Amino acid sequence: MEHIQYDELFENNKKWVKEKLNSDPQYFETLSKGQCPKYLIIGCSDSRLPLTSLLKANPGDIFIHRNIGNLVGITDINLLSVLEYSIEHLNIEHIIVAGHYSCGGVEAAVDGVDQGLIENWVSPIKDLYVENKKELDCMTNKDMKDKLSEISAIAQVKNIFKTPVMKRALKSESYPEIHAWIFNIYNGKILELPLPLKEWKEIGLIPEFY
Repeated sequence: MEHIQYDELFENNKKWVKEKLNSDPQYFETLSKGQCPKYLIIGCSDSRLPLTSLLKANPGDIFIHRNIGNLVGITDINLLSVLEYSIEHLNIEHIIVAGHYSCGGVEAAVDGVDQGLIENWVSPIKDLYVENKKELDCMTNKDMKDKLSEISAIAQVKNIFKTPVMKRALKSESYPEIHAWIFNIYNGKILELPLPLKEWKEIGLIPEFY
C-alpha cells in the first residue's frame, strides 16, 4: 500500500474544499454555525479505522473519541468529559463503542510490550483475557485475539453504564442507546454485537425500562 506524502495532504485538502464549494457555495458557512450530531463513536486510534469514511458520514454527523484499544476507563477524565458533553450538551442519541479485528491494543495486552505506558493502558484488556482464558485458549491465536476484541467492546459498553453521567441520564429517562460494534478489517463490514442486557438488568447495572 502506497502511503500519502506530506505535501499531498495540503493538496488533497484544497481539492476537498473545492469539491464542497462546487456542490454547495455556503457549505463552510453552514458548517461553522455549530454541530448537532446524533452519534458518539468511541473508537480505536488505529489508522486503519477511518470511522467517517467507512460509514460515508459527513462533517457534523459523528462526534468521535479515540484511544488505543477503544477503552472506556471510568477514571479517564478525557473520556468522561466527552461522554458528559455528548449526553448533556449535544443530546447524542446513540453511543457506539467501535472495536476492530487485528487490533494492536489487543495484541499488546495478550503478547505484552516493552513500553510501560502502553502495557499499563491496555491492562484492562489483559484482565479480560485472563477472565476468559479457558474459552479463548481453545481458539487459534488470530481467532482468540479477534474474539477478545469483541469481548472488550462489550465490556467498554458496560463501563459506560457505570459512569455518573450515564446514570444521571438514565434517571432522567432522556438517555442515548449504547451499542458495541466490531469493524471486520478482513472484509470491511461492521458487525453489531449483542449485549447481555438481561444479565445487566438482573445485577442492577441498568434499569428494567432500558
